[in-house]
Amino acid sequence: MLQFHYQQGSAGKLALFPHILELSAKKNSSIQLHSFPEEVAEGLCIYFIHNGKFEWKLNGQHYYLFPDDTIIVLPGDKLGNDKGILELGSIFWIRIKVQCLKNGELVLGKWSSLSDTECAAVGKLLHLNNTPVLSRLTETGRILSGIFHEIHHLELGYVTRVNQLIDELLIMITRQLTRQSNPSRDFSKMFMKMEDALRKDLSHQWTVEEMAAIAGMGTTLFTERVKSFTGFTPINYLINIRVSEAIKWLKRKDVSITDIALDTGFYSSQHFSTTFKKLTGYTPGEFRKNNTYTD
Repeated sequence: MLQFHYQQGSAGKLALFPHILELSAKKNSSIQLHSFPEEVAEGLCIYFIHNGKFEWKLNGQHYYLFPDDTIIVLPGDKLGNDKGILELGSIFWIRIKVQCLKNGELVLGKWSSLSDTECAAVGKLLHLNNTPVLSRLTETGRILSGIFHEIHHLELGYVTRVNQLIDELLIMITRQLTRQSNPSRDFSKMFMKMEDALRKDLSHQWTVEEMAAIAGMGTTLFTERVKSFTGFTPINYLINIRVSEAIKWLKRKDVSITDIALDTGFYSSQHFSTTFKKLTGYTPGEFRKNNTYTD
């Protein structure tokens, strides 16, 4: 396997790619102490195991990695080996500069052709994912090899092609996440997972595309399944969740109606009032007046 190591600031070939912090392929033929200590990740890191067997620790959890496995490490995650060593074998990896917002959204930058909605969906899926290792994902190796080839040979259009390949890598990984985490395609379980994600971040302006991505479906099929499952369109079901959460908060007189409106995802207190009255028959103020305070 060809070995290389490009690092931002020291590799001239990355000058046109400020979002690529590191691109490397390493064949480790000897074990050295302190070669892979646990460290906090800077940027989004994607590793691909070419050959060998590795035991890595990610955020306190041990993972065994085998050929064709991919491991996803988010900004702020802690990755390394308990003994501080890198085992024998070969790996590819790329480290990408991203802005990771508190609610899990990724901001990639102008280099990416993904839309804001697509970036948000990718970020949410990566943030909610609890299975960072994707098995037998040979496409990761192919794409990383393609990125290296373009940067190494500098052929016509290589900047555009590299950025396209990074987008392709992110799309491929997030699609695989939905397939691997939902192998049975049990909609009821996927639906509950989606609803839990919505309730944890109601202030986010969720789109049907984002909700469908969490469920691992296309928007058309997702919309049909939600309507069949609940009797509502996805957006109307989301509105019902927003109102149900708002009802809980309205019983607390120490929280303003405007704060409740914004925290549950309504654009304004007026939008909240109009929607709330349509669904309950009361304005938020009227509902609060008729309900006693509870902790």
